[in-house]
Amino acid sequence: MKKVLTTYFIFSLFNVITTFAGEFPADSTLLRSHVTVLCNIRPPRSIQHLSSLEQSAQYIESQLRQYSRRIESQSYRVTYGEVRNVIASFGPEKGSRIIVGAHYDVAGDQFGADDNASGIAGLLELARLLAKDSSKIEKRIDLVAYTLEEPPFFRTEQMGSFIHAKSLSDQEIKVDLMVCLEMIGYYSNWEDSQTYPLGLMKLFYPTVGNFISVVSNFNSHFAARDFVELMKQSCSVSIERLTAPTSIQGIDFSDHLNYWHFGYKAFMITDTAFLRNKNYHQKTDIPETLNFLSMVEVVNGVYHAITNYRGSSKKFK
Repeated sequence: MKKVLTTYFIFSLFNVITTFAGEFPADSTLLRSHVTVLCNIRPPRSIQHLSSLEQSAQYIESQLRQYSRRIESQSYRVTYGEVRNVIASFGPEKGSRIIVGAHYDVAGDQFGADDNASGIAGLLELARLLAKDSSKIEKRIDLVAYTLEEPPFFRTEQMGSFIHAKSLSDQEIKVDLMVCLEMIGYYSNWEDSQTYPLGLMKLFYPTVGNFISVVSNFNSHFAARDFVELMKQSCSVSIERLTAPTSIQGIDFSDHLNYWHFGYKAFMITDTAFLRNKNYHQKTDIPETLNFLSMVEVVNGVYHAITNYRGSSKKFK
């Protein structure tokens, strides 16, 4: 009888958790597995090692093919050789799109767990969730794994995200919004673990780094605001939103900047990188430093938002 009651309690608790997080919640074990696989690719997945970049792209593509038949490889050449983005599409073939992207390369000789295997892991979990509940997808959703976000190509037209954003613009494809997953795995409950590019920001934002941040420019303000409201319905991790000019350090430090260049609404979802995570661009950026349960909540929030986003209201609130 005791065993039956214990089983019933566990089953009931599972039902409560899945009801709160959604019918198909993200899986921390899968997130950890994706991060670990990418970090174990040696030599590191940087432009200095094209074979490792390609091995990463192959892994990402193999995972995405489990969830979508609409896979595209967007190849292009740089001075080092040929590289590629990997794209998986869900929902209607035509109509406006939502783009969710993350880069898979690293900066130099490091493992890159948070930067940015965490973003790619989130992207792959989104693919799994979208495939499980395709009836909820009213807009076309493209998941894009970018190459060459890191130096020496950062802020150049050879970034994978620039190539992708330009291709959309050249084809005059309507994009409702672009969501950039840039470092979503590091959290701290220590006081003063969160820093800011401007000291005054501590008066308005937390000093404990246990939240996720959504960062936009002014053109994307309303889209980011409404997206965050949707995220909060399925994400128990605190969400902080910032709309600011690019003159503030870090505002445009990822792939979303290239969508801004072509006039698209875009924003970055981030744990704030070096403003919190001291392992940023260090060999200590390893899977063991990440909080996969918090990542689950962020992925759940993003999934709920992209499947329920219908456009932004331009009323201030």
